[in-house]
Amino acid sequence: MELFSKIKSRMHAGKPSMSSSVLHSAANSDRKVFAHYMVGITYGQTQAQWGHDVNTAKEAGIDGFALNIGPSDHYTDIQLQQAYTAAEKAGNFVLFLSFDMAAGEWPVSRVVSLINHFKESSAQMTVHGTPFVSTFEGPGWAENWFSVRMQTGGIFLVPDWSSLGPYGVGEKLDLIDGAFSWDAWPKPGQTRVASTEDLIYKHTLNGKKYMMGVSPYFYTKLPQWNKNWYCPSDSLWYDRWQQVLEIMPDFVEIITWNDYGESSYICDTVPAQVVEGADKYVSDYPHAAFRAVLPYLIAAYKAGSTQIDYLGEDTAIAWYRTTPAMAGEDGDTKCGQGGSESAAEGTKDVVSVMAITKGSTSVTVAIGGHEKVFRTKSQIPISYFEMPFDCNMTGLVTLEMNGKTTRGPWITNKCCDGQVNFNSVAIQV
Repeated sequence: MELFSKIKSRMHAGKPSMSSSVLHSAANSDRKVFAHYMVGITYGQTQAQWGHDVNTAKEAGIDGFALNIGPSDHYTDIQLQQAYTAAEKAGNFVLFLSFDMAAGEWPVSRVVSLINHFKESSAQMTVHGTPFVSTFEGPGWAENWFSVRMQTGGIFLVPDWSSLGPYGVGEKLDLIDGAFSWDAWPKPGQTRVASTEDLIYKHTLNGKKYMMGVSPYFYTKLPQWNKNWYCPSDSLWYDRWQQVLEIMPDFVEIITWNDYGESSYICDTVPAQVVEGADKYVSDYPHAAFRAVLPYLIAAYKAGSTQIDYLGEDTAIAWYRTTPAMAGEDGDTKCGQGGSESAAEGTKDVVSVMAITKGSTSVTVAIGGHEKVFRTKSQIPISYFEMPFDCNMTGLVTLEMNGKTTRGPWITNKCCDGQVNFNSVAIQV
């Protein structure tokens, strides 16, 4: 039985600020939700852009950014300072350093210097008074953390060593204070994401903190980095949050805020951040609508129970590809990293819909002249629906609920350069 069928909704009318009223029932929770922010694509970024990102994330109920940094970008220090300044100014928004160990070799002195420089910031995420620190990979660097702890006066280390798997991480518990899992997408051969590894992590960590990765989507096609795969994402945003509310990890990290190259972004698109090659599948493919459901989901997670008050208006989002999977060549895109089957075989031609409603209401999806009406149930405030389409069913996409209508990009049979774009667009009503 799905978790959301158990939710006892006590929703009321009105439209409060997402950053305060919606989250009131979870204000004292130790659970936090972060978003993974790629600092390496922020060359020349302004203070104003950092301020916009921080405030936009706050409005969605996100508590802070995990600042992913590499060892060689000369602009890292400038951008980190701007990020911390923006977070300090906004208030009630935290940051922590996430050292990308797959991007190059990190000198211990550099890691120590960065932690010490920012640890006194009012925006620094701390646990038990020590700065929270994470990584992307780096199990081979593990023994260096002893020295880092000594030279910084202590850290709270929650690395992502997903390459080891949960059992491998369990063999290094003396080095860490918790673990972060990057396992947020279906594996090759799977059509929906599983929570098996999350449960193993929680057991293996033996009481240490667990940070669970959650993502809305995945598609990458960057030949210069030998990256060309899609992970089934038709119901991913819904499925993964349902698993969060079942597992109730200590922390959640949304993967990602702004990784356009992997189509996992939920931010307002910033063209200057889009890496070369990704513009072909990111331009005109907004993902900001994924954030619309976050205030409710985060409030439920922080409360540790789905029995919470939600003071917002009914909302619905939809995400979909703008061409059928067989409308063009697959571009040799595989289904899953290391997968062998075509991405076209691992996805469905559907408009995916996630709705949050106070009671029973109708949600209408239309593609050209084809229309389908879904009905939410008063006992189930979070609903998920799919409207199939194919090469004979194209046209303008509309999403309607409670008298409000949003128009999305057309579904067509025309593919750029004859190849299918496996990224999605997201819209909200």
